Amino acid sequence: MNNKVGCLIRTIRHLHVCGSKLGPSFRTAMRTYTLGISRYKSAIQSVNLRRFLLNVPPHRLESSLRLLSHGVPVYSKGDVTVKEQNVAKSLLDEHMQSSSSALDPLEEDRSVVEENLIAKSERSQSQQFFDDLQKCTSPCDVLDLVSKSAISEKHCSNCFTTMWALTKKLSEDQKRYEKQLMVEHPAFMQLCQRLMQESRSMWCDDLVYSLHAVVKLGISQNTRLVQTLLRVSQERLNECDDRCLSVVSTTLATMEKSRNVDALQAGLQLLVEQRIPKISNIFMLQSMMKCIGKDAPLSLKRKFESRVLKELDHLTPLNAQHMFSALAVMNHCSMPILDACSNKIIESIHGTPFWQLIHVLRSCSILRYRNVVLYSAIANYVTSAIYMWDTKQIVLFLSAFEGLRFRPVELMDILAEKVTSHPESLNLKDILSILRVYSLLNHVPKCQNQEFLESLNSALNKYLTRISNVDLLKAVYSFCVLKYLPQPALSQLLQGDNLNELLKSDGLNKEQNEMMLHCVNMCLELDSPPSFTKPATVFIKKPSSPLVSDLPEVQEALLKLLGDERMVQQNIQLPHGYNIDFEIKMDADRKKVLPVTEVDDPADVPNVQRVAVLCAPPSAFCFGTRHPRGKLAMKMRHLKALGYHVILVHYQEFKKLKKEEAIECLKGEIYSANAFPFSDVNLQDNI
Repeated sequence: MNNKVGCLIRTIRHLHVCGSKLGPSFRTAMRTYTLGISRYKSAIQSVNLRRFLLNVPPHRLESSLRLLSHGVPVYSKGDVTVKEQNVAKSLLDEHMQSSSSALDPLEEDRSVVEENLIAKSERSQSQQFFDDLQKCTSPCDVLDLVSKSAISEKHCSNCFTTMWALTKKLSEDQKRYEKQLMVEHPAFMQLCQRLMQESRSMWCDDLVYSLHAVVKLGISQNTRLVQTLLRVSQERLNECDDRCLSVVSTTLATMEKSRNVDALQAGLQLLVEQRIPKISNIFMLQSMMKCIGKDAPLSLKRKFESRVLKELDHLTPLNAQHMFSALAVMNHCSMPILDACSNKIIESIHGTPFWQLIHVLRSCSILRYRNVVLYSAIANYVTSAIYMWDTKQIVLFLSAFEGLRFRPVELMDILAEKVTSHPESLNLKDILSILRVYSLLNHVPKCQNQEFLESLNSALNKYLTRISNVDLLKAVYSFCVLKYLPQPALSQLLQGDNLNELLKSDGLNKEQNEMMLHCVNMCLELDSPPSFTKPATVFIKKPSSPLVSDLPEVQEALLKLLGDERMVQQNIQLPHGYNIDFEIKMDADRKKVLPVTEVDDPADVPNVQRVAVLCAPPSAFCFGTRHPRGKLAMKMRHLKALGYHVILVHYQEFKKLKKEEAIECLKGEIYSANAFPFSDVNLQDNI
């Protein structure tokens, strides 16, 4: 008898898994009969299942039973024998025969009426609860509702998600206050206990959303509640659809490492890997890619890449935008996929929402994907539809472009005009962002450059009473990079107390503060006009040790051009802290190179021109151009102020030149134009 009962249980479980074959009515009956999720009476449950089994077409029932012989059932660890299959079929036949004889039409009608009344009553109560839940304005309102209501597992899950939704938009101080009241509420412990009790029987989406809400509400990860939800999520992970898996992944990303967290993460990756071959929908693939995250094994990332490549023909512009985000979350740069997505976005860029474009640009930054055509298309679209964006949106676009080292000239000029016309519309965050972008990209507006900087300075002056010293330093540093000295901000920055606070920072922050203060000091020394009043206190940083640069291609070309190693010096460290890769001394007309030994002190020898050769990496230029970025531009400006003629070499492109081309290229830059009247060398074409 025990064998028969066990076989019947396995059969019913198998029918539950095969619900897709037998239709929605089966799944409803099975939920009612086996899971006990509904609150109906047991008699009604029995009637529902009997009615379902009586109405199942014979070919469907036989088909589902035949499936047992194809392999191991989902919920069984052993093999199913033919004898067990026959026993199971006979038990179902007996059950249907007894149900048929016991269930007369009157009993069935009464059962239907009773079932409908109970269902209607429960729906009414549930709807009333959800209506009241929507009216809650704080977590304590939710807990008050819980204390006076009979809640189900669905209600329990929605209570936690509602409490999280009510707190996530509050300020940090308000969040702490509301969470403290929530924890001290008498019904809070009751709700947590109920969630633990119902976790194994609630729907999978309710389970994972409850876990997400509990973690986001700041409940300690070491509590029994969180650990219970983690363990139950592990057990029921196979029941999760793509959306639930995405919620689980998002939740785990915010949690500290622990045994249950690691186990759930490992199970998540295994499940996703199993589902990859069966996924043909692009959106589902993207959802799965976001689930595995950046810590997934490289082999798994490549499986996703191969699967997506097979679906590129079905790619839509919306898919392409989301694919950038999915690859960024996974932190996997696949050039074929990104190129295909870029083409789709460019083809239909008009009408693309603001945040989609921002996500694409930020994803490019995370993936280090460089595509000047894509950047230009987005910049041109934003510029052409400038009436659609407010100042804050334009600033966000420019910040995203700056992260890619891309300089959208026309868009930056338009924003400069807006700032010059309405500086009062800027808040402190806008001012700091604009200064940072324009200084890093070394962009000087074509018209009204001085007016633009003065407008930013006047806007900044309104915040000097409440700006932090770090933000003040960043603002002044950006102004100085743009060759503008803001007098009030400088005076406040260089006060003794403020300097001491900045220099007491620890680690990397201290090094950054020292670097910026040194640059400010250099600009005060070399950029200030005679009429500028210098502050009394100036921070002076000791010059750093010389940087040894290995530039064999440039060194070889210079030696062949000049003919003697005495004609050139390498790695020159100036007293101001700047390093020069190569220094050459020439006569005033730059027609003749002088040996270093003959001109040991250029200051004592009139009519001597010093030439500084700077070799810069691609990161020192704006992407796709030879326009130097802020720090390099400031260095070139200061070297010119110190009397140097500066030659800037794009080192990566220089290495691609043949030896003869490299020599001719340097020759055209080192010597003046009239020294070789027949030379056709053009630096812009070669370096």
